[in-house]
Amino acid sequence: MSKKYDCIKRSSSQMTTSDGSWLGWFHSLPVNTFLCRVPDDFLKYSLNLTDLEPQVPNFDRALDIILDTEFDKESGFNSMETDVKESTHLYGLIHARYLLTPDGINDMCLKYKRGDFGSCPRIHCEGQFVLPVGLADNFGESRVKVYCPRCQDVYQPYKCCTMLDGAIFGSSFPHLFFMQWPQLRPQPPTRKYTPRLYGFKLHKSALLPPPTESPSDNNDNSSSKAKVGTPPALDLSKKVPPPTPLN
Repeated sequence: MSKKYDCIKRSSSQMTTSDGSWLGWFHSLPVNTFLCRVPDDFLKYSLNLTDLEPQVPNFDRALDIILDTEFDKESGFNSMETDVKESTHLYGLIHARYLLTPDGINDMCLKYKRGDFGSCPRIHCEGQFVLPVGLADNFGESRVKVYCPRCQDVYQPYKCCTMLDGAIFGSSFPHLFFMQWPQLRPQPPTRKYTPRLYGFKLHKSALLPPPTESPSDNNDNSSSKAKVGTPPALDLSKKVPPPTPLN
């Protein structure tokens, strides 16, 4: 089986349904549509959690919630469990690491090919599928965006996903994705919008904004106006010396 279709087979086995676990409930929320489910063995391997404990209060309890297989979505967390925000934050940190692994990229391959992340809003990209990307790798700095591999620009995602933190995906994910799947990288757009007026192509200079005046220009203009203005009135209070007689 080719690598192209193998990604679909691998990801299909890890498609998430609400199975009664915390992970099943978490991934069933519309806001988390972009996320792929991190396997339990990855979550339980201690090396994958290195340096995460100082970043999350009540780290151990938050991890226990993530691994909970009998989460009651009706009653929520019981009194022995920590706040959902802490477990969500921890899972986001782990998710960002998982996406940098070959298995994580393979799991996102099916979602990409199905168009789960949406398509580029640019007309000449012709509905090119996009990938989620973060503009920063630190949590709390920016929300998730989507990256178009055809025009190589970023855009706002689905409205339901706009509140996701961009660090859940990181700034490197889409580029690592196409390094692992170079055959999925599209060709650049061949067409570009051409501004026209009554059918005639506009010159580039007609599309530029007017030049802005610098503070020095404003000072020069004000000083020149002062020079050209009305001359000052004569001070008649001063005595004028008498004229010198001619010899």
